[in-house]
Amino acid sequence: MSIEFLQFLQAYKNLIYTGLSIVILLLIFFFRKGITRYFFTLLLKVSKHWLNGLFVQLKSAFERPVEGFLVIFGIYIFLRLFPYVDHTNGFFVHLERSSVIFMVGWGLFNLSSSSSLLFAKMNDKFDLKIDSILIPFFSKAIRFIVVAISFSIIAQEFGYDVNGFVAGLGIGGLAFALAAKDALANFFGGIIIITEKPFTIGDWVWTPSVEGTIEDISFRSTKIRTFAQALVTVPNATLAKEAITNWSKMGKRQISFNLRLTYETSREKIKSVISQIELELRNNNEIHQDTIFVNFDQYKENGFELFLYFFTNTTDW
Repeated sequence: MSIEFLQFLQAYKNLIYTGLSIVILLLIFFFRKGITRYFFTLLLKVSKHWLNGLFVQLKSAFERPVEGFLVIFGIYIFLRLFPYVDHTNGFFVHLERSSVIFMVGWGLFNLSSSSSLLFAKMNDKFDLKIDSILIPFFSKAIRFIVVAISFSIIAQEFGYDVNGFVAGLGIGGLAFALAAKDALANFFGGIIIITEKPFTIGDWVWTPSVEGTIEDISFRSTKIRTFAQALVTVPNATLAKEAITNWSKMGKRQISFNLRLTYETSREKIKSVISQIELELRNNNEIHQDTIFVNFDQYKENGFELFLYFFTNTTDW
């Protein structure tokens, strides 16, 4: 066989592999969404529907990363078939591995963003008794761990010494701690809020700084929605030092007001009015029976004033 014929065969082979690699890459790129949908449908069937409750969150969290993984897989096949690229190059190998790690971390990061709902479902199903105030902390902690581990693995994949980086952080540890004094104070303020549990998400609270409904609790601050629908962010260090009144923890609601009777009202009628009002309150199941006061209070310019003081069993405004 002549050298020209061998060169022709090699060129023809390269052309075939080039076309095949491009076709495979394009097919995977354009059909990645359909393949992803089929993958999740198959996953639901294989799991025999025991993932039903979590399937929507899993699909939402990993749908884009799975599509990205398919693109990476297409590039992987492309590089191995494309004759003009050295697929054994160390840079390409590290880049492929790092891309897979990134996609897995991306999916876990997305999943942890909705982990509040996961914790809530686990709390209800397994009776874990996790207070709702802890759920945002768990969610943010998981996301931080996912990012830290993914970054460390990818850095090590490219040959960076992560241990040396962590050790280097210790050199400026004292300066960092001093600079982050307020952040640390807010963090420990959040720890105090968690341990003492003066409120939880959804509670109506009053402090010297703000009054409203607890909407979110993070490592640094607590977000409170006022009744004017403004969102106030209070540093945890400030909140931990303030007196907090939690109106949602009321067991009963106070009612107090005055009734005015004209001076023409006789002594007997005043006594009758007082006794009848007290009798009505005593016989009302919606009134808390421990504390009921209906008394003559004082003389006013235009009549006698009666004082009523009692509590309702409901705390609804």
